[in-house]
Amino acid sequence: MSSSAITSANAPLLGENKPPAKHTSVSSAVFNVSTSIIGAGIMSIPATLKVLGVIPAFMLIVIIAWLADISVEFLMRYTHAGKSTTYAGVMKESFGRIGSVLVQLCVITNNLGCLIIYLIIIGDVLSGNQPEGSVHLGVLQEWFGIHWWNSRAFSILFIVAFIMLPLVSFRRVDALRFSSALAVFLAVLFVAISSVMAIAALVEGKTETPRLLPYLDSNASFFDLFTAVPVIVTAFTFHFNVHPIGLEMDKPSDMMKAVRISLILCGTIYFTVGIFGYLLFGESIMPDILVNFDQNSGSALGSLLNDVVRLSYALHLVLVFPLLNFSLRANIDEFLFPSRPILAKDNTRFMSLTLILLAICYLAAIAIPNIWYFFEFMGSTSAVSLAFVFPGAIALRYDLYLISWIHIVCSLKDIPAKSLPFSLYNCRDVHGISTSRDRIVSAVMIILAAVTSVIAISSNIYSFFT
Repeated sequence: MSSSAITSANAPLLGENKPPAKHTSVSSAVFNVSTSIIGAGIMSIPATLKVLGVIPAFMLIVIIAWLADISVEFLMRYTHAGKSTTYAGVMKESFGRIGSVLVQLCVITNNLGCLIIYLIIIGDVLSGNQPEGSVHLGVLQEWFGIHWWNSRAFSILFIVAFIMLPLVSFRRVDALRFSSALAVFLAVLFVAISSVMAIAALVEGKTETPRLLPYLDSNASFFDLFTAVPVIVTAFTFHFNVHPIGLEMDKPSDMMKAVRISLILCGTIYFTVGIFGYLLFGESIMPDILVNFDQNSGSALGSLLNDVVRLSYALHLVLVFPLLNFSLRANIDEFLFPSRPILAKDNTRFMSLTLILLAICYLAAIAIPNIWYFFEFMGSTSAVSLAFVFPGAIALRYDLYLISWIHIVCSLKDIPAKSLPFSLYNCRDVHGISTSRDRIVSAVMIILAAVTSVIAISSNIYSFFT
């Protein structure tokens, strides 16, 4: 997920700006795209293997990565065919003001949800969690015992007030470059240590055999399997960072090369963490795998590794938090105050938005201490829209709107539409560049996204009331 959208105060992500200097190499783009993809989503990937089984989960990761590649290719192709340099701008060219507003709202929803997820995970690491009656202690509680000062509410409040507030107060994203580099290192450290632990447990015969296929008992429905789809969709939603990265490259083909390398890399990492996490914890795996690392390993070294794994990723999220907050704040300001001066130059507006966003994230993280719900909600709404629905709709713009109106007019005039002596009937999108294959793939992508999202949301609502 994760997932960070990096902008500058003078060039918000969704603003109409001149493209930056084109000098980014493919390797640099791979690093940036991979960082945008890998976020908190990696925490819930092992739980999807528990829900789906190993084989369906692997197939789903591959399919969603493939669809993400197609949707990014649509975005880049229509960007270079038009005059826009942003995601919202591309949507505006096809759908007008309502298109850009929809993108803005989805980016705001997605990023705000991710920030809340980050605080939930940090709270799980420091102060534990008690899902469904089982107690999982946090690092602070294991070290010092259970006290009021290391409770979930207080520990998150301390992190927000004394670490995150100073970081999110920077006016330019350049100031976060060193903390961002450290965050990437910590994420790699988490993956490496957790994999080594799983391999060691496998050699010692302490692992559980993972289920290859889903198991449905009397308490589970076939439709419950669809709740795992939004989680993986969210983990592959990075489309709000495609334009800032891609427009720095000399050729569109280079960006697509970087995206494909990144998708293969991140898909491999996701499945690796998923299978090793499942091997370690089996059916007891939690929606946030970091919670499982509170178990007693039976040795001082094992306990130390457990704590290092949890703390490294929690610190990683602390350092990534200001990057998503930066773009979230810029987009909210642009949406609410489009004609006001630059946000960085208005101290009152800047600090008000900063404090309000931190307060909302903190209260939500305390009220909803389960990241699975957030992943399902975002994956079923904003994430699936940004990743699949909007890119597919761009390719189907005239199929959905113009041609329907042509048929209506022609039917009223009793004129065969295909006999029109102009090429308007054959125009399929705002730039006239969509192919038959594009239209078929776009339609399938939108239908699959809509069906799985509706089923996932319906299953969650049904489960909530039963």
